[in-house]
Amino acid sequence: MYKHRSELLLDTRKRVQTKLKEPNALNFFNARKSKTTVPYFEYIAIPFTYNLEESLNKWIMRNLKGRYFVGVTVDVTKNTNKVETLLKVGFEDSKEMSYFMLACPLLKYK
Repeated sequence: MYKHRSELLLDTRKRVQTKLKEPNALNFFNARKSKTTVPYFEYIAIPFTYNLEESLNKWIMRNLKGRYFVGVTVDVTKNTNKVETLLKVGFEDSKEMSYFMLACPLLKYK
C-alpha cells in the first residue's frame, strides 16, 4: 500500500488535519449560549417535552457556530386560550435559524 514510511506519515497528517476544527472564540469565553432573551435574536417556540432542551443544546453546540438562546417559557395559545409550556429557541444569525429548522433531527416529529 505505502512504499515508504514518509508516505504513511503524510497520509496520517492529512487525515488528522481534516478532522480538527477551527477553535470558536465564543466557546472559549463561554459566550455562545445567552442566559436571557435578547431582542435582536430570531425566535421560534417548540412544544416542550422531557429532556428536549438538553438535546437541542448539544445539537446546536456541535453543528452551529453563532450565539443562541434555549429556554423554557409559558404562553397562551391563540386558538384554544390554554396555557402551554414551550421551549423558546433563538439565534443571532438568521441563517443559523434556517439551518436549524431544516437540519435538526430533533424537530422532525414536532
